[in-house]
Amino acid sequence: MENQKHLFNLPEEIHYLNGAYMSPNLKAVEQAGLEGVKRKTNPTSITETDFFQPAEEVKSLFGRLINASAQQIALIPSASYGLMNAIRNVPIKKGQHAITVNEEFPSDHLTLRKFCQDNEAELKVIRPPELIEGRTQAWTEKIINSINEDTAVVVMSSIHWMEGLKFDLKAIGEKCRATYTYFIVDGTQSVGALPIDVNAFKIDALVCASYKWLLGPYSSGLAYYNEKYNDGEPIEYSWMTRKDSHDFSKLTTYPEEFGANAMRYNVGEFSNFIALPMIKSALEQILNWKPENIQNYCFELLKPLRKYLVDKNIDKDDDYLISAHLYGLFLPENVNLKNLMEDLKANNIHISARGKSIRISPHIYNDAEDINALINVLDKHF
Repeated sequence: MENQKHLFNLPEEIHYLNGAYMSPNLKAVEQAGLEGVKRKTNPTSITETDFFQPAEEVKSLFGRLINASAQQIALIPSASYGLMNAIRNVPIKKGQHAITVNEEFPSDHLTLRKFCQDNEAELKVIRPPELIEGRTQAWTEKIINSINEDTAVVVMSSIHWMEGLKFDLKAIGEKCRATYTYFIVDGTQSVGALPIDVNAFKIDALVCASYKWLLGPYSSGLAYYNEKYNDGEPIEYSWMTRKDSHDFSKLTTYPEEFGANAMRYNVGEFSNFIALPMIKSALEQILNWKPENIQNYCFELLKPLRKYLVDKNIDKDDDYLISAHLYGLFLPENVNLKNLMEDLKANNIHISARGKSIRISPHIYNDAEDINALINVLDKHF
């Protein structure tokens, strides 16, 4: 796959290696948003069909991306919103517990903690091993071995949001299915840049904000809920999630029945005339590129960085176990993180610091010049 920077409007002088913080807009996504803003200037251009059809198109595209039926997908304003819809419908018995991983994304941890408090259940946080090499596999094994018939739910990100470690979701999902444990995944950190299959991985619910690897706008996202959730209780009681809501003549009949499958989990006013065209444009481009090609491009791009780390004898896990689009690098003890980040900023290199590591998150708008600039600064501190 070739570099695609020409499809973005990133300034030439910056080295933006921070897609895990927020993606830049594709030119096409920016244009779709501007056109969406203009539509409301003349509201007669917005028909009753526009409240529903664009949403169905977006659901279909997202379904193709994660191998799911569009009917099991809902439009959400944030990952935390989608997660709450999922967690509040998890059945739990007295004496059962919930599981998450150490240093999980705050919204995921906080939502699960509230679920445990409400149900007087223990929250088990699975910590990683102290080692760096072999860390991913050993951590995955600890997670799997912690899941049993008394585990009500496992909530975790698709990759670790700080370290980029690729947990074996398939193996975790199989253990959850065997023990009748709900498996809820936050895909915000990887969906769009790394392949994921909700059926193969036996994921019960997948939530995903759109402003990172889906290349969409902020305050919007998508969620998958499998058939277990089809009779669940949603957060909201919007008229738009009811059966036959597209028929405006029936609105004041106040129907009790929700629409089919995951329709009940849509956020109210989901037919966002600005955000939906932007998400649609982004998803179409991602499906054209294919996440596996994005991942391979980033993997090849980081080859000089990985070689540099080997030459410097800096510990890291096996390359195939760390995502290429979100590469967490543990710093040597002698490196001053504050000074390093200031030096990177002075050289127009944009990455994030998370915990004891730095997070390098490239995409197909990056090239060898970006990686070389990063290595040159790192070499002054390592």
